[in-house]
Amino acid sequence: MSTMTTRFPPSPTGYLHIGGARTALFNYLLARHHGGRFVLRIEDTDKARSTQEMTNAILEGMEWLGLEFDEGPFFQSERTETYNQYIDKLLQSGQAYYCDRTPEQIDVMRAEAKAKGLKRLYDGHCRELDLGPGPDRVVRFKVPRPGKVVFKDMVKGTVAIDAEEIEDFVIRRADGSPIYQMAVVVDDATMGITHVLRGDDHLSNTPKQIMLFQALGFPVPEFGHVPMILGPDKKKMSKRHGAVSVMVYKEMGYLPEAMLNYLARLGWSHGDEEIFSKEDLVEKFSIDNLGNSPSVFDQEKLNWLNSHYIKTGSLDRLAGLLAEYLEPRGFTGLDQDYLKSIIPLLQPRAKTMVEMADQTEFFVTPCDELSFDPKAATKFLTDEAKVHLAALMSRFEEAPSFAPDTLENIAKAYLEETGLKFKAIAQPIRVALSGKTVSPGLFETMEVLGRERSFTRIRRAIALTT
Repeated sequence: MSTMTTRFPPSPTGYLHIGGARTALFNYLLARHHGGRFVLRIEDTDKARSTQEMTNAILEGMEWLGLEFDEGPFFQSERTETYNQYIDKLLQSGQAYYCDRTPEQIDVMRAEAKAKGLKRLYDGHCRELDLGPGPDRVVRFKVPRPGKVVFKDMVKGTVAIDAEEIEDFVIRRADGSPIYQMAVVVDDATMGITHVLRGDDHLSNTPKQIMLFQALGFPVPEFGHVPMILGPDKKKMSKRHGAVSVMVYKEMGYLPEAMLNYLARLGWSHGDEEIFSKEDLVEKFSIDNLGNSPSVFDQEKLNWLNSHYIKTGSLDRLAGLLAEYLEPRGFTGLDQDYLKSIIPLLQPRAKTMVEMADQTEFFVTPCDELSFDPKAATKFLTDEAKVHLAALMSRFEEAPSFAPDTLENIAKAYLEETGLKFKAIAQPIRVALSGKTVSPGLFETMEVLGRERSFTRIRRAIALTT
């Protein structure tokens, strides 16, 4: 029995988007679950639109998601001679033929068919003319008629297509280059692909490809077509829904494990479970649990998953990532231990690494460069508040430790003596330390900032003219 082999065949005419990434993941999981092989093939036969930049972006996206391939990347642009060898075999066996109809003639033929209420299929004009090669002649596959193409889709069940619904389709252009349908069949056959799992926008290609497999005497792989991903408005996903490169999600502060977990749940389930590591997915993935209804992209669900992985992430890893997100903002050479002390305050609050970087800025801004929000300073750094700040700081300076409980007890004692409410000192301290009215826990923030930073900032706030 042959080893299960799946493939991911992106076209380098664009970035690796959500739909493509999900297809890659499902094929990766299917192969890994069965101890099989996962092949990466770059389908770059569209020379005009394929670029090395897009190829690099696809490879970068695969690496970020952790979707390691066993073979490849193979490039269709390097296999033209192989495709033409098989096209020539079909010509020799009478299963393909040359056609001299020009694109303009084909357009006229389709228009006439439409006007008569007929199907707009190529009418087979050259099917029995026995033409040879010549300028501007394409090669068409001779669809066997009458008959049906019947296959068991791994997701949709039995699919049957009447051969009369399929025109004699082109397999080689007039310039000698092979068409997608031909290239993909030769690749799948010669690369030993046993299972083809892809979006259901490819369903119309499958009967044509099955006929080519059969005509060339190749084993036919098992096919499965997964419903498309829709936006929240139940329409085809577009950029406004989040149909952007997966690397944009990295820039937005999402973790790859959250992205993988979320992609897997777009059309696949395992009971009521929501949280899956990559290892869990490999163990539990099954074709039987793929849904046959479109999935809806839910940004809030992705945020929830990402916040989970941030909350449960290791300090060492998060500190390294946080430094990467802070560097473009001008914060370089940061002490990793200091970042690791900040992160536990932010893990319950940040849904993305970008949010964590936002909330970290005041911790890593040099004290003499910390700016105060004007409205916050005017409202909370009043002359009366500064008197309390000065009194509190003198007590904080004498504290035996800088632990949150110790600092809080000092503040409580001061409030009892003065008869003040906590709000009378909380926001003035917070604005003095962070420059704004929102921060993690007040005394936890002071502990992380440490004595020197905390006192320097409080002194600057006291001296501030508002």
